[in-house]
Amino acid sequence: MTQNDETTHFGKKTVALEDKQGLVNGVFHQVADRYDLMNDLMSGGIHRLWKDAMVNELAPPRGGQRAYTVLDMAGGTGDIAERILNASIGYAEVTVSDINSDMLRVGAERAETWRYGNRANFVEANAEELPFPDKSFDAYTIAFGIRNVPRIDKALTEAHRVLKRGGRILVLEFSQVDVPGLDSIYRTFSDVLIPPMGRVVTGDAAPYRYLVESIQRFPAPEVFSSKLSDAGFRRVSHTAMSGNIAALFSGWKF
Repeated sequence: MTQNDETTHFGKKTVALEDKQGLVNGVFHQVADRYDLMNDLMSGGIHRLWKDAMVNELAPPRGGQRAYTVLDMAGGTGDIAERILNASIGYAEVTVSDINSDMLRVGAERAETWRYGNRANFVEANAEELPFPDKSFDAYTIAFGIRNVPRIDKALTEAHRVLKRGGRILVLEFSQVDVPGLDSIYRTFSDVLIPPMGRVVTGDAAPYRYLVESIQRFPAPEVFSSKLSDAGFRRVSHTAMSGNIAALFSGWKF
């Protein structure tokens, strides 16, 4: 099978692999200005606590001989970058990268109001083909973005390439609820309530329907952990959050 014949999923639809990125871009162009509100709707606001936990786990240093460099991939609106900069009291340098120009626009506008906004830069880039040299960053973070990448394995390989030896990857992503009772409640909430709420917020339910379906199609934690290992990461682990509504994955480059 040639690359042009390959297919993948876009929510519940089967699409040509080469078409997925454009479809995903269309979703995020629609919701960029309401993206954080979208995450509030999809998580009941708990995503903010999960992101705080991610940055606490990263524990960026607050001093040293050189800046602590972080690539925050799919981080367009900048909420992870702002947390990292605040946690490091401005010692870190964060490159916020996203394939979607509207998401980056929102983040760059917000950074003008951050206390350490001058320590962030915004770069439009594809996670599968990063424009950065080998061994450029001390850490790579991605929150609720990896499931939207058409070729996840390729993106993880690129993450490994641009990390320095001793560097760390942290991936925060929606997962598969494994608490009896909560799983059916969460699925009903996702399928029945989120798309109509999306229509109220943006005038269109379709982007929210895709995002719900993309969560349901994301690999189980054990499967995704194997992908991290296959990409070269070691000491791979994951932590379930809120009944496994979300999971935080960690790996190291040695």
